[in-house]
Parts: sequence; structure tokens; C-alpha cells
Amino acid sequence: MSFEVGFETVGNATLILHDRRPLLVTDPWITGPAYFGSWGLAAQIPDEQMEAIRNCEYVWISHGHPDHLSGDSIQLLRGKKMLVPDHEGARVYNDLKQQGFDVHVLRDREWLELSPRVRVFSIADYNQDGVLICDVNGRLVLNLNDASDRGWGGFVRQLTKKYQRSFLLSLAGFGDADMLNFRDESGGLLPLPPRNPLGATLSQRARYWGANCVIPFSALHRYQRTDSVWANQQSATWADYEDGFEHDKLELFPAYVRYDCESDQATPLPAKRNEGPPIDPKEFGDDPKEPLTGDDKHNLRKYFTSIEQVAKTVDFVRFRVGGEESLIEMSKRNFARGLTFEVPRNSLMTAVKYEIFDDLLIGNFMKVTLHGDWGSGRLYPDFTPYVAKYADNGRAKTLSELRRYHYAYFRRDPAGWLRHRFEAGFLMPLQAATSSLLRSRLGANSKFFRAVKRTYWSLRQVR
Repeated sequence: MSFEVGFETVGNATLILHDRRPLLVTDPWITGPAYFGSWGLAAQIPDEQMEAIRNCEYVWISHGHPDHLSGDSIQLLRGKKMLVPDHEGARVYNDLKQQGFDVHVLRDREWLELSPRVRVFSIADYNQDGVLICDVNGRLVLNLNDASDRGWGGFVRQLTKKYQRSFLLSLAGFGDADMLNFRDESGGLLPLPPRNPLGATLSQRARYWGANCVIPFSALHRYQRTDSVWANQQSATWADYEDGFEHDKLELFPAYVRYDCESDQATPLPAKRNEGPPIDPKEFGDDPKEPLTGDDKHNLRKYFTSIEQVAKTVDFVRFRVGGEESLIEMSKRNFARGLTFEVPRNSLMTAVKYEIFDDLLIGNFMKVTLHGDWGSGRLYPDFTPYVAKYADNGRAKTLSELRRYHYAYFRRDPAGWLRHRFEAGFLMPLQAATSSLLRSRLGANSKFFRAVKRTYWSLRQVR
């Protein structure tokens, strides 16, 4: 069934834009596993949409997670124009360029016309996430995938007000798209996040962004390793998105859907569930009995000690691999706060070699024991952002690199950045923000630093 102009959603976070022909596909995870074999696609991509993906001229990649940047999948799309957000550190751009792809950076908030009726722009943020805003024949599609408002939300909400028909595509789940496999010191699994009604969550988000239509997105996966299938208990089913949804105010569409942007008609697409028995980790190169080598221990130590901020908040990291333990002292303080990672050697050392430690966390086959007080956020904000976001992907490991990294994002949108940082509590109270960007660059007693509070309150008054 053909249509003139519109879009389709399939896969995990795959959006296909059309104008008489397929134009652009986002985050095409269309084949192979993700996260060291832990994730598989929840459903098969229909043949017609697979063909459309192969015929797209453009491929947009939001960020470097393998359910968005799938190595197996992009090999099927060589020769396409690869579009990436303007991330600091340019990790995705450089990696794709080195592999011979035709890569182009989309500057923040600059429209790119793909056809007479379809245009897009991208925004990158300091969490190494990226969003794609799409105007398809006068309908607005907000492809937020994994991102949350990091200072750009006010701009996007103002834009949404200009459209009568707007669609929200955003990650919503029960926490399994992040680290869940936390253990106490006796080895017991710590409580999982609450299963709040997803329909209510998506309705609230749609109101926040000003959208009037919602499509489930960016959480359409299943766990398939024998050591990670336990996490399927926390995965969302498509029926969960109905729970608490405000149908009287908003429209909810299927996860696999075609939307015609001339007639405003939606057509559900076939989605055959992927099923099968759990897969032995050895199929992905992981032998749980294989210990670390001497070189492995050296590389582990080098990797973690190079990230300077971690040593300020974590006293030690310990690895339990192949029945043996290895300890890395991060500081000379008492060992009051630390982490133990229990994980197979092959995945661990692959993550260290290619600097993709977040893939181990999200895979949920690695067990993480928390030692000391980590609070309700667990690995946030003192570990995961500095290791996975700023160091691995942002290439900011030293404190000076980290300051430059955040300053670069501040300069892109000072007002949005300040509003977000205040509301997130990063700059309040100012007297305690000893590691804040502005304090370290400008000094605690500078006139500009003191004016930040006044700026924030004036911004709140004009929202």
C-alpha cells in the first residue's frame, strides 16, 4: 500500500519519512542483537518497511547505543548519507567516518529540506542524546527517542504550539532501558523501579511537549540471553501503553503504524513477535569461567583511573570475573563507597577496549553490587554520566576537559542551559556548587556568577 507523504514507525526507534519515496530513516536497528547479545528486537520488521529503509537516501543516528547505532544494520545501508547530531566529542561522526561512511553533522536547530514537503532539524545535548524534529506536510513529529529535556525543551515546546497536529515519539518503560541488575552486599537483587501506568506517563509527557498524538517508541526490545531474560519481567508490553492513557484528550497509535500526512489516516502495520528460547552467552563469546589476564587488569585500571571525576566520588571499583576478583583503588580515602561488577571477561574487555561501558550496564546481565551510600539514584549522578556519557562518548575524561565540554553546550543556548541546570538542582545552592561550570571558570565572587540567580528568576517569569 503506497501513500504520497507521511511517515511510518517500526522496529525499536525507527521512523521512516516519505514524500512520494522513502527519504529518511532514523536509528535503523533492523538486524542482529544489541548489548552483547542481551537485546533482540521485540517484533520483526515487515518486508515492505524493510525495503523502504533500504531505499532511503538519508539515515539519521541519534546517539551511540547499539539499539540506535546498530553495527550489523548500518552495514546494510552503505552508500546512504548518514546524518548525526552535533555532539561534543564527535564520537559517532568520527567512528562512522573511519568506517568509510558518508557522514554529515546537522547543526542544532537548522532546518534541512529533504523534499518540498519534508524538512527536519536536530538538537544534541550534553547527555550525548539527540532529537530529530520533523515537519511532514505541516504535521510535526517529535522524535525524542531516549532523550529528556536538557535545556532545549522550551524551544521545542514553543515550536509545537505552531502546529495543529503533532506526534510524540519518546522512550517510556519500566526502567529496563537502563541498569536494573543491582545487588546488595549479600547478593540479593535490589528493588526494581515501580511499574507506574505507562499510558498515564505518556499522556503527561504529551501535555508537557504540547503534542496531541502519541506513538510508543524506543523501548521495543526483548531480553534473550540466559543471564538477562530475567529482566523481561520489567519490559513493557504494547498493551501497557494503554494503561491510564487519556484517550479523551489525546490519540494513541500503535507502535507499528503508517500515518498519511495528507488524509490524516493511520494504518496499523503487521508486527510479528520475535520468539525463541534463551540464548547461551557463549554464543556471544562470553564464557563465565574465563578469568582476566594480567594485561586485562592493567587495561581496566588505566580505563577507570583516566576518568578523574570518578575518583572524587567512588573509592574503589572491583571486578568479579571467572571466579576471581580484581580491585582498583580510585582514591586514598577509606573504602566507604564502591562498586563490584560481576561480568564475563569477553564483554567486559570489549567494552573497555571500545569505550562503551554503558552497553554493559544496559545489557542487564552484569551484576552491580553497591557498597556504601549511593542514594535513590544509584549510579546517577556520580558514576554513569561521567563514565558513559562524558568520557566514553564525549571524550571528556580530565576535569579540564569536562569543564570545556559543558561550557561548549552552555554556549549553544545559555538561557536554556541555565534554566535546566537550576531546575535540575546542579547550580542550587550556589554556595555548594564547588564543581559547577560557572564557578570553576568565573570564580564564586564574580559579578556574572552572582547574576546567574537573577537570570534564572527572570527566565522563569517569561516562561
